[in-house]
Formats: sequence, C-alpha cells, structure tokens
Amino acid sequence: MIRRTLLALAALLLWPALAAAQDPAAPALPRVALETSAGRITIEVEEARAPITAANFLKYVDEHRFDGATFYRAMQSGPGTGLVQGGVNNDPERVLPPIAHEPTTQTGLSHIDGAVSMARYAPGTATGDFFVSVGPTLSYDAGRSFSVDPDGFAVFGRVVGGMDIVRAILASPTSPTEGEGFMRGQILEPKIVILQAWREAP
Repeated sequence: MIRRTLLALAALLLWPALAAAQDPAAPALPRVALETSAGRITIEVEEARAPITAANFLKYVDEHRFDGATFYRAMQSGPGTGLVQGGVNNDPERVLPPIAHEPTTQTGLSHIDGAVSMARYAPGTATGDFFVSVGPTLSYDAGRSFSVDPDGFAVFGRVVGGMDIVRAILASPTSPTEGEGFMRGQILEPKIVILQAWREAP
C-alpha cells in the first residue's frame, strides 16, 4: 500500500514535466544547421528563454553572415573538455551592432555539455561570435561563487546534432604562436570553415 502511494505521488510530481514535453500547443524551437568543413552541427535555439540573444543569432543565420566564417578557437580545459569558438571574428563586413546581455540568472539556462553561448568582452558587447561548451563549463554561468565573470556569458541554445564534430574541432591542431594574451595557442590551424548556415524546416 505504501509503495503504491509513493508511486502515485511520483507520477503526480512528474505529470507537469511530461505534459509540458508532450504539449502539442508548445511551439517547436527553431533549429539551425551549420555545415562545416568538419561536418554538420545542429543547434536548437532557445528563442523563448533568451529572446534577444536568440534573435541576434538567427539574424546572422538568415542574412547569411556566417556563410564562409569559421570556427577559429579551441580551448581545452581538461581531457576532452573545454570550448570551441566560431563566428564572424569581428569582420567589419559581417558584424552587426552589439546586443544587450542576457545572463543565465535571467534565462535559467546553463553552460552544460553542448550549450551554445555568446562570446563577448564587457556585458553588452556580444555581436556575431559564439562558443560551444564541451563538457559542463558552469564557471561561465552568472552568479556562481566560482564564476570566471560575475555577469557570466549568455547561453542561447544547445547542440542537438553533431557533438562528435564539436569534439573533433576541440581536438584539432592549434597554432603555438597565433592569438593574443590568454588566447595564444588556442587558435585553430587550419580553421574550420562554416560553409553554410541555415534554419532547418520545422
């Protein structure tokens, strides 16, 4: 009897999550395919939870500003973990105006394995460069006692296809001399070209 009651209680607690997952009225999140010289990566974009950052990324996609851009950085923080960074790399012909910062404390998102987040300098300077977490990189979240930056970085999506490609990019060769400051030794050689980026059909 006690076991049956506990099972019923567990089912009641799980019901809202299951209902949300199966709600046909919930709009599907947009997905973006990045066809790279290393293979295809598919990103699900958190349009509802990070609307400013998601809209910015999708604008770069829709205006074909990522076509011909690159993944240019691989930072290993441990065996098989770290991040890979790509985007327009401050190309003046590709870059759009910077956007407002959406911290993870506001969106509820986090730098889990496969999270896609905006690269930036100060908060409010993010434009058209992004990075993918390989393994959890929770120190890039905002508001944690161990955050590398108290404002954190703005997560706006996650890789839902091609994490094997992302891990291969992380393990790719880097130049021992290219890059300034902390990025020295993290610049890919050769860079991985983003041949084309597009929204996948719903």
